[in-house]
Amino acid sequence: MKGKTFVYFLDDHRGDGRVARNLEASPNENKELVASDPDRFFIPAYVGARGWVGRYIYLPEPDWDEVAELVRESYLLIAPKQLGKMIDGP
Repeated sequence: MKGKTFVYFLDDHRGDGRVARNLEASPNENKELVASDPDRFFIPAYVGARGWVGRYIYLPEPDWDEVAELVRESYLLIAPKQLGKMIDGP
């Protein structure tokens, strides 16, 4: 897993005013999430075309359980199977 990123934090990156997490998503999931709730999700510059999704976290009441689940799913997408099993179980 060395050198692989599965989530990163943005705070006004390049002056866009966003406070967000960008996460790896499964194919087309990023578009589905944005379509379902564009107030919470966005397609991030540069990595959005490769399936990444952005999740705003400056909303008045972020759903931290949802954020945790997105981070978990993102990790499982890039983690070696053995490490994934440690998180997900057999």
